[in-house]
Amino acid sequence: MERVVSVESLHEVVRGRLDAVAETIAEHVSVEAARLPSAGADYRDLWLTLGDQFEGGKSLRPSLTLAAYSGLGGEEPDAVVPVAAAMEMLHTAMLVHDDILDHDEVRRGRPNVAGSRRAALSGGPLTQAQVDNHVLSAALLGGDLAIASAYDLISTAALPAHHRLACLNLLTRAIRTTIAGELLDAYGDLTPPSEADALAVAELKTATYTFVVPLLAGAQLAGADPTMIGHLERIGTSLGVSFQIVDDDLGVFGDPSVTGKSVLSDLRAGKRTELMRLGFHRASAAEREVLEAALGRADLDEAGAAQVREALIESGARGQAMGVARRHARLARRLAFERIPAPLSGYLIELIDLLEDRVS
Repeated sequence: MERVVSVESLHEVVRGRLDAVAETIAEHVSVEAARLPSAGADYRDLWLTLGDQFEGGKSLRPSLTLAAYSGLGGEEPDAVVPVAAAMEMLHTAMLVHDDILDHDEVRRGRPNVAGSRRAALSGGPLTQAQVDNHVLSAALLGGDLAIASAYDLISTAALPAHHRLACLNLLTRAIRTTIAGELLDAYGDLTPPSEADALAVAELKTATYTFVVPLLAGAQLAGADPTMIGHLERIGTSLGVSFQIVDDDLGVFGDPSVTGKSVLSDLRAGKRTELMRLGFHRASAAEREVLEAALGRADLDEAGAAQVREALIESGARGQAMGVARRHARLARRLAFERIPAPLSGYLIELIDLLEDRVS
């Protein structure tokens, strides 16, 4: 393979290998769905439902692994494909389990694993409680299958043993760190909104597994030195925090037809986001009453959510939160420009710009 020398050629390599990533995941799901015929149709169907979850995603994490590998001189892009596929498989596991925690049954505008199981049982003889148990079981076990698959894809990859071990260690780091962030997030209602450390949650829950680990996996496979690894870690952390703040904004102000996600679920769940923390700090007495009445209210309707949006805008909280996101994006952009060699630097800067302005 010729050395990648431009951002355009790096994009071409990533796009080409993403097709191989999708094929790798599809083949893995197909093989595993048929592996245990004695387990019956339900086991097979759970695998096939899990496979459906990959449609419509941005493939951000495998793209970062592929870009870091080829952008830092990796010359065997086929070898990195299973690792990139593992990054997407881990992401799917996190989404499936995160939807359990958020009581969501729709993802990317379609039924997720939980929603698919509920639809399959619709009109059947089970009670509501029995259906709910089925739904929870399907989502929990489906997410577990995806986590196991992420390890499987790496452990069976045609890579030297030390590379496989390094990537498996990164995978474990991603899972542990994300669980720590999810725990802070899930237990957030024990903390007053104005005192929540939402940026710590963003770093733990999102930045590590979404940006840091995919970048480091590709970089390590390409033979990057510790200094480069350190630069990519800082970029990934800052980019991840910015990404999460924008994501939280879309969770309140986004267009569900574009994002595929409700703009009520985060408010109903009482999520302690940076946007909400700033809202409670900056709100007037009347605005604070609106926020206190709405946050965590399970039956919050669109009219109530509209009042929350107005309070967050008028208090200046939304503007300040987006300012924090922009500062983290600027730091990531500066580090990429100053510390990362071309063409990977250009690729990352383009990505930072794209994610900062995203609407989904």
